Amino acid sequence: MERLRLVTAALALVTLGLALTFVSGPARAQQQKEQDGDILFLWAFGAIVEKEHKPKLVPVAQDMALKSGDRIKFFVKVEKKCFVYLVYYSSQGEVSVLFPYRFENLNDDRLPAQEYYIPQGDEWFELDEHTGYETFYLLASASRLGALEDLVNQYETADGARKQELVKTILTEIRRLRWENRNFKTYAERPVTTMGNLRGGKKVGTGSAPDVAGLAVEISGETFYGRTFTIVHE
Repeated sequence: MERLRLVTAALALVTLGLALTFVSGPARAQQQKEQDGDILFLWAFGAIVEKEHKPKLVPVAQDMALKSGDRIKFFVKVEKKCFVYLVYYSSQGEVSVLFPYRFENLNDDRLPAQEYYIPQGDEWFELDEHTGYETFYLLASASRLGALEDLVNQYETADGARKQELVKTILTEIRRLRWENRNFKTYAERPVTTMGNLRGGKKVGTGSAPDVAGLAVEISGETFYGRTFTIVHE
């Protein structure tokens, strides 16, 4: 990927304020009802930004402004049978699939139920010197998005004008999927708490990177889910 550089994080201690959440019996029943849909996964999108000359982990919101040198990372954990895709469209008109790592890792049943970091391990994506709008498409489906996968495979082996043509076709396919599935219900995104701490959250020592999973929210819904994140890269 040309627009986002992989870097190994060596960051100062980040302190997150975590609130204890108690869930009543009726609320738990409602949550279980909501989880009866086909889509259920945990998701986090975090950025390391400079706040008062100190690095700080913050959740990335729509149309958030980030600067060259800021670092971003994603977390996914599938909790129910579904497939999750993360597609990146750069301001330079290039497309990359950040997740799954490779389509060959998928099977016809589901994405393997485990925790995934994007990028993997201690690496983070770093925004380079090229500014503009960076767009990330988060898609989840009860079944594999075969047409989208095929278009991406064609794009990765194409060149020249054909490559640019396929970029437009991929973005059109994403819009089509969202439009055709617009009537499926998506339930509220909820912070995930266990014993007062966000699931996946952990203390980090000086010189260590924070765990982006500490920002995770639970997403549930019926059959299909789609959301777009756009970063204003300054």
